[in-house]
Amino acid sequence: MGQVQDKVVFITGAARGQGRAHAVRLAEEGADIIAVDICEDIDSVDYPLGSRADLDETVRLVEKLGRKIVAVTADVRDAAALKAAVDGGVQRLGRLDAVVAQAGIAPLRRAEAGAFIDAITVNFHGVVHAVQAALPHLPDGGAVVVTGSTAALMPSADMADRPDFGKLGYSFSKRTAAAFVNDLAVALAPRRIRANAVHPTNTNTDMLNSTPMYREFRPDLENPTREDALPAFHVMTAMGLPYVEPQDIAEAVLFLVSDASRYITGQQLRVDAGAIVQRRPQQPQF
Repeated sequence: MGQVQDKVVFITGAARGQGRAHAVRLAEEGADIIAVDICEDIDSVDYPLGSRADLDETVRLVEKLGRKIVAVTADVRDAAALKAAVDGGVQRLGRLDAVVAQAGIAPLRRAEAGAFIDAITVNFHGVVHAVQAALPHLPDGGAVVVTGSTAALMPSADMADRPDFGKLGYSFSKRTAAAFVNDLAVALAPRRIRANAVHPTNTNTDMLNSTPMYREFRPDLENPTREDALPAFHVMTAMGLPYVEPQDIAEAVLFLVSDASRYITGQQLRVDAGAIVQRRPQQPQF
């Protein structure tokens, strides 16, 4: 028997990257999956988002493990679409035990207010919509897991010389999602539904391996490549790593979905190779 045998888990942003890693790892441990992704690009994001072909690959990988999966194209900014996806998935799979609000964007190096709004509506409103859609189906003892970011827990850079409102929205949305989890845990505690956040450092996904991110780490170069940016990625961790793998985050998600964490709630779990502690905050921020 697996750690989450026969549980059903709803995952947003499941087409690739961390979302796919979560779906596959949970399926390896016996879960069935309701998978959602937008499967189209957003104008303020200067790297391609997951496609329907990517979501189909997630389906293939989960089914290869002998587990069931319901995959739906939906935008987390659309509360009604998420509700329909979850309701339909529950109808087909019979139950829902946990939600992993993973979907997120990083509209970096954008100076228009629309990028600020896009980051918030995807990264924060999308979290609220996912929880809202899942909550009517979650049993007592269920689990909510939200993806934050260690980068967003660090002080924001001075934008006087180069405004980056997409980055500002990213930081705001992830910090606000962390605060949401803190108080959501209190609201759900009477039903013993746990609510926790996972905060990754640089993770080896398409978001990190993108031109906007290369420019973020190597602003001294006009057109930096991955090879140019790779040495600079190490600045994010105390362990000397440029990044962690999506599977490293998936292990934390598995723990928080499983019954092994049944009394753990309101936590801000950093999977960051020492990114925060190396900056030596005087006391824990959360």
